[in-house]
Amino acid sequence: MVVSISTKPSSQDTQTLKTVWSTLHAESCPYEYNFHMHTIYSDGKLTPEELIKQATDIGLKGMAITDHHSTKGYQIAQNWLKETSQQHPQKTLPHLWTGIEITSRLLDVDVHILGYGFTPEHPLMEPYQEGDSPTGNLALVSVVIDAIKKAGGMAVLAHPERYSRSAKELIPLVATLGIDGVETFYAYGNPKPWKTSPKQTETVLSLSDLYGLYRTCGTDSHGVSLLQRI
Repeated sequence: MVVSISTKPSSQDTQTLKTVWSTLHAESCPYEYNFHMHTIYSDGKLTPEELIKQATDIGLKGMAITDHHSTKGYQIAQNWLKETSQQHPQKTLPHLWTGIEITSRLLDVDVHILGYGFTPEHPLMEPYQEGDSPTGNLALVSVVIDAIKKAGGMAVLAHPERYSRSAKELIPLVATLGIDGVETFYAYGNPKPWKTSPKQTETVLSLSDLYGLYRTCGTDSHGVSLLQRI
């Protein structure tokens, strides 16, 4: 599917992001879309330049770099895309959205909230880009979701079936707090080749339907390949 890009800044174009998310399925990741990847600016092994080059070689249509508590990797990759498009205007490049992964507290456990399409310079997002997990009220899921959305972005619960609390407990609660989506297509257990986990996917799909949430996909790559988690 070819998605037209709007006149809004590509990295903050949430309307196109919604359009893409509404089309995702179990086979969308890792060769068409990938909305969960890390660089050396958090706990990944790839430089931003290596990551975006690999994404381009794979042929990704759309993606986000979701480093923990940092957007430095995204900024470098976005600059690479800009320079490459100027030097090679005929080259097909991925659509890169702003992204981040924020450690938050919900039901007395740590969960991860992914933010997409937000304005990095927004004052409410500044505390979440300092490299460390937030503390106190800033760590509350409700506060994190609110900050992302007020910064013009969309919030997603990462890998809902990886926590000590079940997705059946977490998803209804984050839905009431204004979450936009859930990471539905995810490879639990790091299978090779990458493949979304059937049992967990079925659970999250059902809950996303029930609460009217967008479904996202991502490899959660931390290693040297965007086709694996580690």
